[in-house]
Amino acid sequence: MGFSKWIGASIGWSFGGPIGAIIGLALGSLLDSSSKKETLQSSAKTQTRSGDFEVSLLVLASIVIKADGKQDQRELDFVRAQFVQMYGKERANHAFSLFKEISKQTNISTRQVCLQIRQMMDHASRLQLLHFLFGIAKADNHVAESEVQAIASIASYLGVSPRDFESIKAMFYSSSDNAYKILEIDTNATMSQIKTAYRKMAKKHHPDKVLHLGKEHQKGAEEKFRKVQEAYEQLQKEKGN
Repeated sequence: MGFSKWIGASIGWSFGGPIGAIIGLALGSLLDSSSKKETLQSSAKTQTRSGDFEVSLLVLASIVIKADGKQDQRELDFVRAQFVQMYGKERANHAFSLFKEISKQTNISTRQVCLQIRQMMDHASRLQLLHFLFGIAKADNHVAESEVQAIASIASYLGVSPRDFESIKAMFYSSSDNAYKILEIDTNATMSQIKTAYRKMAKKHHPDKVLHLGKEHQKGAEEKFRKVQEAYEQLQKEKGN
């Protein structure tokens, strides 16, 4: 599939607003004028499509990668590897080409981009975006404070609660209270409270919540769901239940 057909077929609402403007600038160096015009005339859809999630991810990833003032090759390799895994080599090549052009832009407004995503994308998909962003930040085996702050700002603008943010963040760190953070409970929680929290979190992060994004996003959702299960199993052992 050619680049213009790929992007035109997979993107709906993200062709509008600030994300659309960012895409437009990026496409300027990737498509000839006729292809660009044809692609950008694709009709917008209100429901989030796989491509809308994909482009939103690329824009936000470019913000996180540049948060510490440099672009680490390991982080770039992580983005590419994840896209190959999710979409296959051909589509990943298209996505990464777009990502590199987006990353060259210096005037991207995190707030405007996130507010568009918040308005158009469901909560479960926004949580999945954050999970991927932490994966990028951790790809070089060191999460800089500037990267954490960048993701925290993104989470706030996306309407993600501090507890949800800390829960996803804890999935990428090792500490004595990580399991509690993942389940969004206090360290003095009873086993009954832990079980209730687990049921709530399992429902929140169930892979079926992002089925509408396509099977390519199921592996990331399953990884997040597995972290919730592991946190519960860890606390069961600690509590002797």
